[in-house]
Order: sequence, then structure tokens, then C-alpha cells
Amino acid sequence: MASLKDLRNRIASVKGTQKITKAMQMVAAAKLRRAQNAAENARPYAEKMSQVLGNLAANLIGGVQGPKLLSGTGSDKVHLLVVCTADRGLCGGFNSSIVRLAREHIRKLTAEGKTVKIVTVGKKGYDLLRRQYRDQIIENRDLRGNKPVDYEFAAEIADSIISRFEDGEFDVATLFYSRFRSVIAQVPTAQKLIPAELPEAGDTVTDAALEFEPSEEAILDTLLPRNLTVQVFRALLENAASEQGARTGAMDSATRNAGEMIKKQTQIYNRTRQAMITKELIEIISGAEAL
Repeated sequence: MASLKDLRNRIASVKGTQKITKAMQMVAAAKLRRAQNAAENARPYAEKMSQVLGNLAANLIGGVQGPKLLSGTGSDKVHLLVVCTADRGLCGGFNSSIVRLAREHIRKLTAEGKTVKIVTVGKKGYDLLRRQYRDQIIENRDLRGNKPVDYEFAAEIADSIISRFEDGEFDVATLFYSRFRSVIAQVPTAQKLIPAELPEAGDTVTDAALEFEPSEEAILDTLLPRNLTVQVFRALLENAASEQGARTGAMDSATRNAGEMIKKQTQIYNRTRQAMITKELIEIISGAEAL
């Protein structure tokens, strides 16, 4: 049985941990508001960009494939997976759920005889994947110097992807991130970047006779790289909101668990103290009767 001093020290330690988790919960909740607003504001722009590109692609003259970022290389032998996670833990299953989805994709592609290359964005994703896929990771970028995430950082990642694609290093690129839905719900998502997956042209365009200046091909050549950057930027913003939402929930659970542990340890302390007092009283009474 633990002594009273050990129990007091244990209770004090848990109380200290509870203060830390409560503070982390409040900080994450404050950061979540900004991150959520940024993610929600980026969605309409990214979706509209995809719609515009879809309309342009639908107006290409028959037989014209368009830029390689749209049509691909004609092969799918080499796949590049861009796995975006966080640099820090203590956010529940946020990082592990993204990595789990990426692993499933890797196993599926490997079983089909495809070659897989990996680019990680975020220290946690690299740490979780390097144990099993160290030789397949060709690049790692951390987020330490990019808080909050900015467009320039997303442009650097997108430029690196496009450069590798133009050098013939891969045929298909897929982006992995967590889409923010709410504080208690973040959805791991896989989005194909190259060749670009675009929505079908809207009804307002299919029946209209439109002329583009310059040509559709020239516009696509300009907008497709920018769209890739926008999609990466959106994914990073979604990840930032999902991370803070997951951390808020995880720290709330940790704070409540610490409270329950403090209550349980306090009960054990009181029972132990009462047992010691009772034992001393019995010894005193027994000694008095002996006299």
C-alpha cells in the first residue's frame, strides 16, 4: 500500500498535468477559430478554380489532350503520394488517421505492381512512415517555420511537385490530408493532383458558344499550376483546422480523465488516512486496557 506522502505527491502530479491539458485545450480552441475561418474561406475559391478549369477542359477541341498536368503521361506506373500531417502530437488520432489512409493506398498500389514515392509535409507523418517506407520517402518538409501556413509555402511544395513531374519522376500524384468538418469530426481525404481531377462543365457552358482569348490550351497552361498550388494550400489550411479541432477534443478528454483520476486518488488517500487513524486508535485503546 502506498504511503500518504506518495498519494499526496501522485495527486499533486495529476493536478499539475490537468492544468497543462486545460491550458492546451484553451490555446487550441483559440487557434481553432482562426484556422477554421481560413479553411472555410479557402474552400469556395478552390472549388471555383476547379469548376473554371473543368469548363475550359470541356471546351477543348476534340482530339486535343491539353497540358500534361491535365491529361497525364498516359501511364500510371509510378505514383507520388504527398502526405500532409502536423509537426506535433497530442491531437488524438489526427496524424495516425492520415498516415493510415496513405498506408492503405501504398499497400494497394504495391500489390498492383506500381512504384510508390512519398513526399511528407509535417514531422509526424515522416516519423510514422519512415520506419516502414524510409527508402521510398524522397522529400520531407516540416512546418516549424511556417506557422500559420501561408500561400508561399504551399507554392514551394507545388513547384517541387510540378518540377518532379516535368522531370519524369512520376506519373500520378495524390494528396493526403484531413478535411475539417467539426471539432469532433475530421475526415482523412485522398485527392488526386496529377492528372487533375476536374468537375464536369456546368449547364451554363455546354450549350453556349464561347470563344477564349488566348486559347483554352494557353489558359490551362497558366491556370493548372496555379490550381495545384491552390489545392495544396487548401489542404494545408484544412489540416491546420483539423489539427486544432482534434487537439481541442483530445485535451478536453485528457482534462476530464485527470479530474476522474484525482477524484479516485483522493478517495484512496482518505481511506488510507482513515485506516491509519483507526489503527492508531485501536493501538491506544489496547494499550490503555493492558494497563
